[in-house]
Amino acid sequence: MSSTPPIPTLDVTAIRRVRPWGGEPVDIALADGRITAVTAPATHPVGAREFDGRNLLALPGLVNAHAHLDKSWWGLPWQSSGGERTTEGRIRHERAERDALGIPSAARAARVLKELVRHGTTAIRSHVDVDTGVGLRGIHAVEDAAGAYGEALDVQIVAFPQDGVLRRPGVLDLLREAAGRDSVRWIGGLDPATIDRDPVGQIDAVLGLAAETGVGVDIHLHDPAELGAFQIELVVERVERLGLQRRVNIAHGFAVAQLEPARRRDLLSAMGAAGVTMTTVAPLRLPQLPLGELEAAGIEFGFGTDGIRDLWSPYGTGDTLGIAWQYARAGGLVRDDDLLRVVQRATSAAGWAVGREVHDLVAGARADIVLLDAENAMDALVRQPERALVVGGGRVLHVA
Repeated sequence: MSSTPPIPTLDVTAIRRVRPWGGEPVDIALADGRITAVTAPATHPVGAREFDGRNLLALPGLVNAHAHLDKSWWGLPWQSSGGERTTEGRIRHERAERDALGIPSAARAARVLKELVRHGTTAIRSHVDVDTGVGLRGIHAVEDAAGAYGEALDVQIVAFPQDGVLRRPGVLDLLREAAGRDSVRWIGGLDPATIDRDPVGQIDAVLGLAAETGVGVDIHLHDPAELGAFQIELVVERVERLGLQRRVNIAHGFAVAQLEPARRRDLLSAMGAAGVTMTTVAPLRLPQLPLGELEAAGIEFGFGTDGIRDLWSPYGTGDTLGIAWQYARAGGLVRDDDLLRVVQRATSAAGWAVGREVHDLVAGARADIVLLDAENAMDALVRQPERALVVGGGRVLHVA
């Protein structure tokens, strides 16, 4: 049972006079958390449990496919960033400082969730640290914070062994325990070569445990170029051998953007055939993952905010559409069709990240809807307007 107070929400039966994807105005009828109909605007006055959309742009709720809800210090006084600027250095710094700041806690996770929702996010895949220092406390904290929203917000957890798998005895047992929880849909890993210094061993252990327990895998892979590509190839081979198709995601995967074109084409082809997906947080200092090449290879692809105001970095606002803007701007995307595809990768085309076959403004889909004062999806991406209304599972979660 959640120890945090419930989030005030209001069920609505219709959102009137909105323009899905910038098209003509329609009314969207809702019932039992689903869209039941999309029809021409009614002429009668707006009812008590209806919302007047005032011809605003309507998009499906944003999907944050790579968050860290357990890590943030948001809500506390400003915390100066410290530690060495390497992955290993940041891990050590976080482990040394987190307990003194009450991290993880339901209160900190709730603050991050509030910001994500305010920016239009209604579905989240969150990595949550699991290690010998914190145990499963982070998972409990995120469950508690998410529980306050009931069914209105879809929060799914990756049990994330950030401090290593093989180098920390007991972590595999913790991952096995975490995999037995309803909220945990995936287990993770981090840089098998540079963190555990045993890429074959870590990948075999994590993917083997996933095959044993029935969960998926979402693995952070920062290692560059051929070292990263080698580890992706190991993952692909295990996916095919263990029958984990469409259950494994590569987060970051910087190596993909650093390979020569022919090498990248072959690697992406193998990933697509195995159903391996990718997520990015669009880091500005590195080449962006190639949207057209990923799509051509049949690779599902989504955006995430990564950590927000945490002991790794003070940056982050909780806006997944902002990450999509960063990706498009850094990649030099300017044509309407490219900008539209980027917005789709943050919304309708990202439903795969939370197990949805359909995530759009159509009858039968979950009623996750965000309204913005924008002409169309491209305008919304470029201008980043305030989210006027956020509806999750048919319930109003935010009104500007």
